[in-house]
Amino acid sequence: MTHPTRVGEPPAREAPSARAPRDRYLDLLRTLALVRVVVYHLFGWAWLTILFPSMGVMFALAGSLTARSLERPARQVLTSRLRRLLPPLWVFGAAALFLLFAAGWKPADDPDHGGTWGLLSLADYVLPLGAPPFPWQLGDKAGLLEDTWAVQAVGPLWYLRAYLWFVLASPLLLRAFRRAPWPTLLAPLALTALLSTGLVRIPGETGNAIGDFAVYGGCWILGFAHQEGVLARVPRYLAVSLAALTMAFGLWWASGHLGPDGWDLNDIPLAQATWSLGFVVVLLVHSPSWHQLPGRLAHADKLITLSNNRAVTIYLWHNLLIMATVPLIDMAYDVPFMTERTMAALDSTYTMWMFMLVWPLIGVMVLAVGWVEDLAARRSPRVWPDGAAKRRRGGVTPRGRDAEGA
Repeated sequence: MTHPTRVGEPPAREAPSARAPRDRYLDLLRTLALVRVVVYHLFGWAWLTILFPSMGVMFALAGSLTARSLERPARQVLTSRLRRLLPPLWVFGAAALFLLFAAGWKPADDPDHGGTWGLLSLADYVLPLGAPPFPWQLGDKAGLLEDTWAVQAVGPLWYLRAYLWFVLASPLLLRAFRRAPWPTLLAPLALTALLSTGLVRIPGETGNAIGDFAVYGGCWILGFAHQEGVLARVPRYLAVSLAALTMAFGLWWASGHLGPDGWDLNDIPLAQATWSLGFVVVLLVHSPSWHQLPGRLAHADKLITLSNNRAVTIYLWHNLLIMATVPLIDMAYDVPFMTERTMAALDSTYTMWMFMLVWPLIGVMVLAVGWVEDLAARRSPRVWPDGAAKRRRGGVTPRGRDAEGA
């Protein structure tokens, strides 16, 4: 809790303690966001984007961590963030490119990524200033995987591009926020409105990048407000009331601009921006700052610790692993005792089998490549970092520099 200050004046900031305990409430939110992302990409339920706007939550949490880190020199913080982000991306990118090339993709001949520029855009697999390229169709619809598997596997990497932009802009954004909190917070929303109403049009990948930056910029800066104590100075009833009005506007706007998937807010940028911003305000205003998970939530402590320590790995690989469940389940059709009745039962429950199978596959990938996140953070590699070893030693999970997630 911060001492009262004048409106618009940044509160006094204390140097972060290298041994301060993690905020387990924020860890819980990150875990929920990751689970919701996996479930959404599996089932495609549009209402999940309203129930829990995961990307807005993830950007807000990352913004809060980045603001706290920027008590150190900006260059040191940017180097640390890039170091944490890029090695896991390189591992995934190497695997994805191997699969793409093995399936016959030739970037130079791709009509969407052809020529010299198409080849140069492969550098986004190394430093994602743009979204890494991929073919929109590859293979055969009747093949092992759908011909859109590349879109599903590589498409979610837009998040890393947006995250990188936010990290690089954070020193300037935080300086602007400390000088003019509310205009800085609302500026991305205004830009989203301009883009959504067609008053400003930015074509191509640049337009996509700026659009994502605008849609989720308010959430990122809201993370600043949470870390700096600005949000805590707003009376709770006022913050929740304004958040409710913002969310109501988002739903109203969505009702008149429904996309191909109906109420899927991912297709309605202004609705996504306003709903996510209001939703995150409510979550952060009521932030209890737990140092330990209370009550029954304590039973999920290991899962929450593991998912936070392997958040980048889970996000990078989950869509590819969802598709990997398909050929594994299809093997059941070749079992000798399968009858028409059991095949029909498998058909009707296919997606649920995918849901049950993807989690152990994610666990396998955490074991296989998750340790890269430890190396990127300059920690000793850990096979299954669920905090059990630390609890056996009677230690407390640190929230210092090496405990921060991406």
